Amino acid sequence: MHDSDAFHESLRRAIGEHSQSLIKVSFAYLKNTADAEEAAQDTFLAYLQKRPVFESREHEKAWLIRTAINKSKNMLKAGWFKSRHPVPEDLSYLPKEESEVLQAVLALDGKYRLPIHLHYYEGYSIQEIAAILQAKPATVGTWLARGRMILKQKIGGLDHEEVCL
Repeated sequence: MHDSDAFHESLRRAIGEHSQSLIKVSFAYLKNTADAEEAAQDTFLAYLQKRPVFESREHEKAWLIRTAINKSKNMLKAGWFKSRHPVPEDLSYLPKEESEVLQAVLALDGKYRLPIHLHYYEGYSIQEIAAILQAKPATVGTWLARGRMILKQKIGGLDHEEVCL
């Protein structure tokens, strides 16, 4: 895409379509809305600077999510981020059940939290998550199963029912 107007239009469309998803993915890592919004903003800045060409809209979304994950990880590594004491997010606006589930998901270790978020909240398949996280599908399946098991222990449920997010 060499035409500047066409590129800017694709950027506007991507921002409109994917902003909320990128904020949610970043929030799964950073556990703070302001930091998640900053990571999403940095993702779109990278899009603007690199001007990538995509094979499809799915490829574009996967690139944006992968970039948001990397931006979030970089923020977590930063010295200023490690030394601060984040204010807990206020989830009181959610119904009690949703708040409990979301708190339990956010308390998961990152290797379980992100696949669970991508699968249940973003609707990605195991194969798509594997491509985004650069892992084997079997590994992603294991992360999802273990994450569900941990959630089941934390929030309860019957032995024969699946955790519903």
